[in-house]
Amino acid sequence: MRIKIRFTCNGSLIVPYSYNEIIQGWIYRHLQETLAVFIHDEGFKYENRRFKLFTFSRLLGKTVSRDGSFIITPPVELVVSSPYHRLLQSLAENILLTPEIELNRKKLLIESISVGYLTEINEEVEIKMLSPVTVYSTFKTPDGRKKTYYYNPKEEEFAELLKQNILKKFTAFYGHKPESEAFNITPLRVSKRDEKIV
Repeated sequence: MRIKIRFTCNGSLIVPYSYNEIIQGWIYRHLQETLAVFIHDEGFKYENRRFKLFTFSRLLGKTVSRDGSFIITPPVELVVSSPYHRLLQSLAENILLTPEIELNRKKLLIESISVGYLTEINEEVEIKMLSPVTVYSTFKTPDGRKKTYYYNPKEEEFAELLKQNILKKFTAFYGHKPESEAFNITPLRVSKRDEKIV
């Protein structure tokens, strides 16, 4: 399930290049308090991992970059997705109770909230990512330091690690492994210009 929130404001919305934490904090602040604490502190467990099980798009709108910031001309849209419907319901209800909200110290008005349900995938499907996908492994160097390696989508490990991540999250949410793990992920039309460094 996903919700699309459409904002407007006077003038432009200005956010730093690395604004994911601002959006994440904003989402937590607009959830029911006990739910926000559960998602943030506990999440859904798989072995020694804890998953939050929600994701969000970049801020969508006419955007220019300047001096380490993005300047976004309204209307601005944000898509939040989760298999945990209670999370999205809580977010939508709390936003509707406060039609004027603040994001990065800018007052925004909610123009609309729309709900979308994902259709069942039975065959091949093409998915467009609304935010960057990061796949990495952490290794120990011979001198004991930790080193993070970020995979390029063209490397075999990228698709395999992405698949394993999906399977772990499925198991964490539903409490059992999926009936079938027979699916493959193939990155399409990925070029250097798709790389985002934040």
